[in-house]
Amino acid sequence: MSEEMSFEQMLEDSIKSVHNGSTVTGKVISVKPDEAILNIGYKADGILTNTEYSNTPVDLTTVISVGDELTVKVLKVNDGDGQVALSYKRLAAEKANKRIEEAFENKEVLKAPVVQILRGGLSVDVEGGRVFIPASLVSDNFERDLNKYLNQEIEFVITEFEPRKRRIIGDRKQLVVAEKEAAKKALFEKIEVGQVIDGVVKSVVDFGAFVDIGGADGLLHISEMSWGRVGNPRKLFKPGDQVTTFIKEINGDKIALSLKFEDTNPWTNAAEKFAPGVIVTGKVARMTDFGAFVEIEPGVDALLHVSQIAKHHVDKPSDELKVGEEIEAKIVDFNEEEKKISLSRKVLLPDEEPVEAEEEAVPEMVDETTEETVPETVDETTEEAVPETVDETTEEAVSVEEEPAEEPAETSEPEVTEESAEAAEESVPEETEEPALEEPEKSEEQTVSEEAAKEETEA
Repeated sequence: MSEEMSFEQMLEDSIKSVHNGSTVTGKVISVKPDEAILNIGYKADGILTNTEYSNTPVDLTTVISVGDELTVKVLKVNDGDGQVALSYKRLAAEKANKRIEEAFENKEVLKAPVVQILRGGLSVDVEGGRVFIPASLVSDNFERDLNKYLNQEIEFVITEFEPRKRRIIGDRKQLVVAEKEAAKKALFEKIEVGQVIDGVVKSVVDFGAFVDIGGADGLLHISEMSWGRVGNPRKLFKPGDQVTTFIKEINGDKIALSLKFEDTNPWTNAAEKFAPGVIVTGKVARMTDFGAFVEIEPGVDALLHVSQIAKHHVDKPSDELKVGEEIEAKIVDFNEEEKKISLSRKVLLPDEEPVEAEEEAVPEMVDETTEETVPETVDETTEEAVPETVDETTEEAVSVEEEPAEEPAETSEPEVTEESAEAAEESVPEETEEPALEEPEKSEEQTVSEEAAKEETEA
């Protein structure tokens, strides 16, 4: 009996004590795509599902095999089916949190892969633990598209660590800024004005292009892109283009770049090439009210004044020329100091024949009745053409050479009879008496004065 008790006691002692939250090590005795069974030395086996293996569900047969030993965390001693529910990812997360906490306290730089692109940032896996890096802390410039970082390893530091609130924040921006400052400092120590340097076009704007020259950005202004006139920088450059420039100016932390190398200066030996009297061919580049600018060589524009376009008077250049047209002209003035050249086109044109004033033709009158032209005479007093004769009855012009029109036959007066006379008398309206004008009423004073005057007269 004592031996049996001793055996039961030994068996009981050999069984591990398992409780929720404890850490155990077990051996895989069976594995399926969605779960694995582990012998953890307990009276019941442990079950590890693929959702508790990692945050990203995977086929367990691809990551573990029968016989593998795993250290896991007990979630429930009895999952309802008499088995122990296990978790691998939660234990890994606890270990990762300890690692992240140490990095946070020591301000250590971590390097980990980006496993997920979230709304507003990146999710980075640090030994099973997750760190969130907001989009505003990914780079020194805000990046709207973060997909390029997926599955890429990046460096960052932990700036906030509150695992209970599930708030672990990483910052990559400060490392990028610090790295660029160090590169910028090293760059300014070795560059100087006039130095030729290679770079990559970073962005193109209306006034020029920003070029990354390795540690700092230099501005290639539109006026320094060519010896000629550049209308739109985007037609010459795009982000990513390789470009070789030289440093024109350094002002504090600002660098001005240029592509106008002196050996390509079109004004070199210009005094010989463009001496007065030389005939050149060029294209009309642009026009103004006072003339047209003609590109006679890339980077060299000459002025063709409106008065030198043609032999005749020209109101505006666009009446005679158009942009892009190729013309021939003669150089009449060259100012090397101010880099100004004047042209004349009219000196190469043949003389224009004067236009003789043509005598104005005297208009002829048209007889409306016959639709034939009738010659006119000129009134010397007014120097205007007038018809020779006018028939007042028809108001038409006739020639004096034509025979006069027959006089109209005399019309006899109508005969007056008694009946017609009586009818005429009846038709005359009777005279009507004009109404008598009423005298205005007299006032009482006028009446008294009139009576007094009458009495004196009678007396």
